[in-house]
Amino acid sequence: MAAALLVPLSAASPAQAAGSATEADPGAAPGQFTETNLGADRTEADFFYRIPALLHLGDGVVLASWDARPGSAADAPNPNSIVQRRSTDNGKTWGPMTTIAAGFAGSAEEGKYGYSDPSYVHDEQTGKVFAFFVYSKDQGFHGSTWGNDDENRQVISAAVVESSDGGLTWSEPRLITEVVKPGDGAVPGAVRSTFATSGAGIQLSRGEYAGRLIQQYAGDVMQPDGSRSIQAYSVYSDDHGATWQRGEFTGSRMDENKVVELSDGRVMLNSRDSAGDGYRKVAVSEDGGHSYSQVSADHQLPDPTNNAHITQLYPGAEAGSAEAKKLLYTGANSKTGRQNVSARVSCDDGQTWPGLRTIRRGFSAYSVASALDDGQFGVFYEGGYTDSMQFASFDEQWLNYVCAPLAAPELTAAAGEQAELEVTIANQEDRAISGTLALAESSQATAEPLSIEPLEAGQSRTVALPVDISALANGTQQLQLVFTEADGTQSQGLVDAQINGQEVTGIEVTGQRADSGRDLATDPYAEGEKVPYSFTVKNTGNINQWVVPTEGNFAPFAAKPVGEPSEAGNCRYSNLAAGASYQCTTPRHAVTAEDLSNGYFTPQTTWTSGKLGDYATVANEYRIIGDEVDLLVRAPGLEARAGQPVLADLDDDGYASAGDTVSYEATVQNTGNVRLTGITGGGIEIPELAAGQSATATITRQLQASDIEQAKLAEAAETLAGNNGAKQATAELVLPALDLPVQEQEEASGKPGKAVLSHDNGQDSGLQDGDYTITMDLRYGANATEFILYENGEQIARQPLAANGQEAQQASVGITGKANGTYKYQGVLRNAAGQRKTAVLAVKVTDAAPGAPKLSAQVDAQAGTITVSSELRWGTNATSYQLFENGKLVDEQQLDADTPNAQQATTVLEDRAPGTYRYRAAVANAAGSTDSKQLVVRVK
Repeated sequence: MAAALLVPLSAASPAQAAGSATEADPGAAPGQFTETNLGADRTEADFFYRIPALLHLGDGVVLASWDARPGSAADAPNPNSIVQRRSTDNGKTWGPMTTIAAGFAGSAEEGKYGYSDPSYVHDEQTGKVFAFFVYSKDQGFHGSTWGNDDENRQVISAAVVESSDGGLTWSEPRLITEVVKPGDGAVPGAVRSTFATSGAGIQLSRGEYAGRLIQQYAGDVMQPDGSRSIQAYSVYSDDHGATWQRGEFTGSRMDENKVVELSDGRVMLNSRDSAGDGYRKVAVSEDGGHSYSQVSADHQLPDPTNNAHITQLYPGAEAGSAEAKKLLYTGANSKTGRQNVSARVSCDDGQTWPGLRTIRRGFSAYSVASALDDGQFGVFYEGGYTDSMQFASFDEQWLNYVCAPLAAPELTAAAGEQAELEVTIANQEDRAISGTLALAESSQATAEPLSIEPLEAGQSRTVALPVDISALANGTQQLQLVFTEADGTQSQGLVDAQINGQEVTGIEVTGQRADSGRDLATDPYAEGEKVPYSFTVKNTGNINQWVVPTEGNFAPFAAKPVGEPSEAGNCRYSNLAAGASYQCTTPRHAVTAEDLSNGYFTPQTTWTSGKLGDYATVANEYRIIGDEVDLLVRAPGLEARAGQPVLADLDDDGYASAGDTVSYEATVQNTGNVRLTGITGGGIEIPELAAGQSATATITRQLQASDIEQAKLAEAAETLAGNNGAKQATAELVLPALDLPVQEQEEASGKPGKAVLSHDNGQDSGLQDGDYTITMDLRYGANATEFILYENGEQIARQPLAANGQEAQQASVGITGKANGTYKYQGVLRNAAGQRKTAVLAVKVTDAAPGAPKLSAQVDAQAGTITVSSELRWGTNATSYQLFENGKLVDEQQLDADTPNAQQATTVLEDRAPGTYRYRAAVANAAGSTDSKQLVVRVK
């Protein structure tokens, strides 16, 4: 599959102990767990690794092999090779990778060929090891034609190799196509195409067929009625592999299948379901694998059409013993996607599966398992389709199981109600058990733990478990029962539930970089390189949905609607189950020069989702902006230096006066390795600086009366800050002190002293809104008897002043209703001795018009009602409001202005038919009007 679902049947419950059936961390107690990636090295050939096989030979020797696929992770007829690693210390360490069978990409003289899907079979009586696999030329499973002529390049063939030295060396491939692929044409019983099931086969050890070697196959078989069906069958040998025979075809719509010997010598077949019904298929053989019973689905083994494995927990146990009845199963714990590879334990020859523990949370696919030496177990599985071939090792204590299977009839209930579930618990242990019964945490249903009184060995008991159904639950679900014994061991069981509720749609999208092994300090990205990225998409609704990404800064990524051809590797998903997830690992972001200048890029994608069957109607649309993805080790830096101060004598009186200015030329430099934007501080505004770039700017300080009194402008410092995405660089800009040339104070009888004008625009509400006060301060010198204020050269106010020698004087003039713009004010102070002007004061008004309103809407599709709300949370208040629907005015309201408090207006629109509606609001006051952004509302 191009993408795999990632959600487990159950999530971790806080009520469960560590090591529980729903435990998320495989490394948690009890027991021991280790894991090693055997496929981390893709070699110079840049192989893609898939399809694990595993075999334990005893005395610490373990073999692991898999497909090395050149160019892509494609199946045959890709010219794949079979590679192997060997351990001699029970899987603790592993030798180098060797090749069992090498594929060939083809040449002008010879066509290509490849080997795929390895599976081991060990003859414990002779010590010989066999490895089975596909031998392909020009066709794979789906393209193979009828017949078994291995020279025909259109025929897929079956190969086997042998080793007599514990897997150190291997024979040349021997072809057994005639055995496993009978028939020369499309006649009943003929096999069009076939493959050996990868992983491992078995050797029987009990009863009439002891010593028999069995390898499983799946084939596309012609039926008596002229139809074709994928069937399972055993290929076996009773002469230690010298010859091989084919058993009878079994089942329909089968796939990769495994077998295990039961405690009484019978053989159980366990198969992937190619029909996609969500469960493993099971049958039993009474004749050593030659034929099998009718196939049935095991509802305790969910299956997302994935290759799983089944084996004995205690190989060599005495026939009929309790240990001989214990089986180990590994497979994806999901009905819908390859994820959460887990280990399950059966205590009754596979009739029930009470033991469960997760090996890997998240994407994980094919697996194979084996008992090892020293009470250990090994599981070799796919953690990905590129370079993640994981070997996990654990002991029996880690499995944390109790032989106490749980069973319950199908539950039918209504969403939001409580139902009672009749649960039967059977004690298969040789001692009494007691504990609690509960449901694993689920978005569908919950249940309070129910105490289970002591249950004697061999007994069963049925109890009533109250279950609260979620109000959002809907459709066919599986609930997980969990029994926790007093010692912490657990058993589990799955129960089908049919919940009647309302449909809810929605998805959740998260993303993360997929290059965690790259050291950006030593290996930063270069322009044109591609950054791997992974998205996880979860269905948060309660019905199956399609998911289509429509745009983003990745490729491959976007897709056309379901059913339409789209670029390979896109992240589209046509049928995502309720509560399930999938992971898309194919997206790549091509690094641009701008990305490198920034040192990062920001993932930006758009996703849509909707109901199955209606691929043209978008139920939900999401704009996802991810966390910044570093392309190098970012080290933003900033430095600032100020030049010498320069005095500006604005009133041209030859002295420093209050209101005069002192300016500095500042040099600002980006000393880091990435671009900085929005550099501000101390009145400086620099849009951006590339790494190493500098810019100059002027900082101006206005002299105050206190500066004149001290005859000195003291040293000051300003903090500058620049942004590099979410990171910031700061610098301190020191402004040197300046000695001021000041005039000696005039006598009280002289003309008025030098006054200073100031304003409070923006200080009352934070808005430059055109309502402010101009204040005149005369702090030294002779008093004035009159103050006159000019605005843009026009007199706007005249006030008498009470003279009192050289005491400070003050006057204020209120200004209101100014539109956006710049206004210049100058004051004149008079007394009997003459007059003096103040410096010019400039006041900027930028927020006189209303702020921008933000629109939101609530839709009641059933009633056809749309409620549109307009909120003005920041900015000057408005006095009127208008709402336009599809360009037409539909509502007008008068508003009470009370800046800076927020304003809100609400419009209820009725009788809206299904369709798309576009809304825009306009708010106004005496200074102007402002429009909102457009809001698009869909009524379904």
